[in-house]
Amino acid sequence: MTPLPDTRRIRAWLRRGGVIAYATESCFGLGCDPRNARAVEKILALKGRSRAKGLILIGSEFRQFSRYLRPPADALASHFPRWWPGPNTLLLPASRRCPRWLTGRHAKLAVRVTAHAETARLCRALGMALVSTSANRSGRRALKTAAACRAAFGQRVRVLPGRVGRRRAPSTILDPSSGAVLRA
Repeated sequence: MTPLPDTRRIRAWLRRGGVIAYATESCFGLGCDPRNARAVEKILALKGRSRAKGLILIGSEFRQFSRYLRPPADALASHFPRWWPGPNTLLLPASRRCPRWLTGRHAKLAVRVTAHAETARLCRALGMALVSTSANRSGRRALKTAAACRAAFGQRVRVLPGRVGRRRAPSTILDPSSGAVLRA
């Protein structure tokens, strides 16, 4: 496992609106502090992504999403162990406190408790969920190495060392309230 970078420095970088690139289940992801609108705008600009689409939050445990979501019904929460930790992103009702820059045009927020050990360790050490979107321009192939991220984004992104997981496809996106699979 890759050694964890200096979390004090990463936390300070994120607090100042910085963007990081880090290894996830299938590729490198771009991430930031979900509470920082300026940082989210940087990610959207780097990707050429529409604000309307919304973003995914990734965390090491469900409670890292609590400020952004309405409390789930017990019946729904009892199913979380089926999906998490793992490569499943769930669409859950956003709380009124959840910023629009995370949900886009949607009433739900996409969240995932990751099974990728390095990413889970990073979220745990930072004590927070992170925005998580593939490190690439929209419509292009996702980047798989730290070197590719440095070449693509230069000094605009702090690239963390890490190994991408073995998963070939991005996370599955599910809406548990309807049973719909939006991305397999």
